[in-house]
Amino acid sequence: MTTEAADSTEAAGTIAPAADPGFLQRHGGTIEYVLIPGAALAGALVVFGIFVAMFGKNPLDLYFYMYYGAFGTWFSWQNTLTRAAPLILTALCTALPAQLGMVIIGGEGALLIGALSATSAALMLQGMPPLIVQIAMVIAGVVGGGLWIMLSGALRQYRGVNETISSLLLVYIGLAILNHLVEGAMRDPASLNKPSTREIGAANMIGSIPGTDVHWGLVFGLIAAIAAYILIYHTVFGFAARVAGGNIRAAKIVGLGVSKLILTICFLAGGAAGLAGMVEVAAVQGRTNANLAAGYGFTGILVAFLARQNPLAIIPVAILLGGISASGGLLQRRLGLPDASVLVLQGIIFVFVLASDALYGRIGFLKGKS
Repeated sequence: MTTEAADSTEAAGTIAPAADPGFLQRHGGTIEYVLIPGAALAGALVVFGIFVAMFGKNPLDLYFYMYYGAFGTWFSWQNTLTRAAPLILTALCTALPAQLGMVIIGGEGALLIGALSATSAALMLQGMPPLIVQIAMVIAGVVGGGLWIMLSGALRQYRGVNETISSLLLVYIGLAILNHLVEGAMRDPASLNKPSTREIGAANMIGSIPGTDVHWGLVFGLIAAIAAYILIYHTVFGFAARVAGGNIRAAKIVGLGVSKLILTICFLAGGAAGLAGMVEVAAVQGRTNANLAAGYGFTGILVAFLARQNPLAIIPVAILLGGISASGGLLQRRLGLPDASVLVLQGIIFVFVLASDALYGRIGFLKGKS
């Protein structure tokens, strides 16, 4: 009897580890990071479905066409991945400074400045081998975007200016600079209806991944996200950044160079968004114009928050949000919804994500409590 009882106890422990308070205490935080954002996303979809039902549309049709337009076919997948590429990079622009407790929402501005810098580099190097031009575009895009966001970090560190406000204002300054140059000094005389710069040249475009219609920007985004994860969670620099983000006064007391950390992290964050701008020029547009202000930088903020600022989690979340964006056209054709409906959904998701932030650490059963 004793042996049978012991076997039964062991089997019960094997079958239901989540019932073990020790298991929940060890892994409850990880479960929270998946469960709470997932619940927020599901809640947003339900509310959006109710909103659509008020206009006489079937919510089930809405969900079907959203799925089909995002992941239902190989064409849909390629469209989704193409849209996810800049979202990964612009999300890093918010996620990296968040390690220091900073809220940077200026990824759109860094994307525009990165695109403008990359285009300028390509136009100045016309006639050079394509590989040289492409490398110069990458460097120019990263440096341009990096310096743009680093300006917000410097204003916060040396002048006490709130980085959220300054980075947002820099978006509009960046857009004004782009419009001024595109409609003035850098304008192609042949662009009559829509002012644009001259084309960078077909030879200087970065093209698509072999066998797909997805451009190489997706690979850039994946590499950047993985590199950011390694930097933040597996290097001394990343550990110092997280210490400073947890308690900046304590970081100063122990001798950490907080100013250097802030400026470096902001440069890397802006560089990621600037690289997204370079990709949009070199893989999609072929030139700089107002079409670059497509809102990728603002959607990247949502991606970063939904991923809880984790660089690796940004990848699947960006694909999900890219899919929602890709389904907008199908929703418009099949259900007669405005193309901006996906923006309404993104706004609802953002509200739910912000509201769910209060739940972290407060769900009793995830702490092993009865």
